[in-house]
Amino acid sequence: MALTYGFLRCRVASTPQLKGSRHGQETQYHLHATLAYDSGGGETQWDCAINVGTDDADDLLQYRLIYDFHHPVMAQLLAAPPGFSDLTGTADLPALDFLRTDVLSETGSWRPSDVMDGSESPEPLASLKRLLVAAQQSAAAVFVFGRKYTDGDGIHDVHMNQGSQGSGFFNFGDDRNDHNDVWQDGAVIVQVDGQRVAGYFTAFTQQIVPTDGLGNPQPNAHEITDADVGSMTLQASPT
Repeated sequence: MALTYGFLRCRVASTPQLKGSRHGQETQYHLHATLAYDSGGGETQWDCAINVGTDDADDLLQYRLIYDFHHPVMAQLLAAPPGFSDLTGTADLPALDFLRTDVLSETGSWRPSDVMDGSESPEPLASLKRLLVAAQQSAAAVFVFGRKYTDGDGIHDVHMNQGSQGSGFFNFGDDRNDHNDVWQDGAVIVQVDGQRVAGYFTAFTQQIVPTDGLGNPQPNAHEITDADVGSMTLQASPT
């Protein structure tokens, strides 16, 4: 089944809550919050599941959480209407691809997440929750990139969505499985105020790059580094 990708322009409507879900031998943790936007005179609500880490020291997140994000893509985001903008099949900004665009330029270096233990003190959870609570209190514009739930209104896979290993993630070039893909990376961007924008970007350490036109790891791929960000911008986009 093809996965629907895009971004949701919204506001945070509930205090984010940490939830864990078991995946094989590890527990992955997400911040869940109600996201809301005005539509047709009423309010539409979505759930979100934002990845913040795992309890497996061999499969942690690398993350960038910055409070001075600046990139021309912001003009496109701010011009978008409230609600979900479908970018499935798009091979250009505002669809995100950490390897094929310069969207992460000037965002610093990847930082390793802490090993999660179910508490709310590990990073990046603690800092991201503070950011989202502040966004809720100020009704800030929030842009969440990821994939739509297949069973309701929600958005998840809010992390890099290429380079995963194993048949469960491999893209075969059809609708059997496209968990790996290009131009489908996830992120959270918050218009903190008129002058400041914050951005949250992540990739699992078991996701490896560079990737081919389907988002699968190429031979001799390696864990993503600072040097890999934007390194494939000159390569042709898939057709």
